[in-house]
Amino acid sequence: MSSFLDRLGVPRRINAAGTLTRLGGALMAPEVLEAMREAAASSVDMAELQSAASRRIAALTGAEAGLVTSGASAGLTLATAACLAGWDAARMAALPDTARMPARMLMLRTHRNSYDHAVRLAGAQIVDVGHNDRGTGAGVRGLEPWEIESAIDAQTAGFVFVAGAGGAAGTGALPVVVEVMQRHGLPVVVDAAAQLPPAAHLRRFVEQGADLVVFSGGKALGGPQASGLLLGRRALVGSALLQMMDMDVHPATWAPAELVDTACLRGTPLHGIGRGFKVGKEEIAGLLCALERFVACDETARAEAWTQRLRAIAAGLDGAPRLQAVLLETRPGGRAVPALELTVGAGGRGDPAAAAALCRQLQAQDRPVHLAEDRLDEGVLLVNPIALAPQDDAALVASLRAALAQGAEGPEAASAGGLPAASSP
Repeated sequence: MSSFLDRLGVPRRINAAGTLTRLGGALMAPEVLEAMREAAASSVDMAELQSAASRRIAALTGAEAGLVTSGASAGLTLATAACLAGWDAARMAALPDTARMPARMLMLRTHRNSYDHAVRLAGAQIVDVGHNDRGTGAGVRGLEPWEIESAIDAQTAGFVFVAGAGGAAGTGALPVVVEVMQRHGLPVVVDAAAQLPPAAHLRRFVEQGADLVVFSGGKALGGPQASGLLLGRRALVGSALLQMMDMDVHPATWAPAELVDTACLRGTPLHGIGRGFKVGKEEIAGLLCALERFVACDETARAEAWTQRLRAIAAGLDGAPRLQAVLLETRPGGRAVPALELTVGAGGRGDPAAAAALCRQLQAQDRPVHLAEDRLDEGVLLVNPIALAPQDDAALVASLRAALAQGAEGPEAASAGGLPAASSP
């Protein structure tokens, strides 16, 4: 009998590009799938399930509370909504209309990115803070406290900090941001969607004073694609939960989740802005199981296993035309996942056109192959092992060698979709 994907006509792809959303995210372990199967076959009270999830997330991360969201982007929107509305039911009902509430979320200028949509979706206005002197090479100064102070006014609702962004000018600025915002009684939201591994990051940002932290669930954690973690201060996590729950319930029979502070909440809220971000019982169960596995994992042994596989792949590519493979190993405080750097081009010089052509050729195969394209403009592609099934290693090598051999045949191969022919030096 053919498989479900076969019946749909959807080919399985060899994913050496990482846990990209467009490629379906992580490969889930059997235990995670079993947890999802059990939840799928059961009826549960979603408030009870999220409350239980919160207790487990708190135990594993050191945060006061936690929430399973329908992805990191949804987590950012819910985090912003919590900063805007708090326990005010009228504000919850009004969002994204923020005309009668503080709605300015500060961000480092160097942290602005396309995921800003998630913050603005809640109704917030993003205000740039600081300069980009280091990023442009125009100077050496980073973010300073007075720059944050000067941006705070009565309409300020919080600060969104993107972990890992902006190089040294941005990453080291979190303690400065936290210190200033805490003095003003304003929350700091950290977008740490792709900051795992290492597992220590699950605790790091809360320990540094962040009020809310967002992680992707479908990447390194190995959970369902449409899942994420929002963790931090109990009151803010509770507000976020309340704004995503099904509130089509009679006020006389409503039983609030344990995260809801009924002493601060006045009235029974309506459906919140996060209602469209509902997360299923399957995703909650799957992500919690994945989180437990991730925290319990021996990170050193996992990195060594990845490294050994990459060494074998590099050996299999030895002598391939117009390709130079270099292993990028893990290092403390730096790269957490090893990778294989593939320089595509003649003489060991990266050729962006050749790298792009190789990607197109690999993705056009019957069994499409994807490499990480972060450095394609340098003529460099990467083999990332985190979502590469071990049984696909040999097929990856064979596909690369075949594509490179075809591209080395000359202009005729290039005109047929192969790699550009090597140019004379």
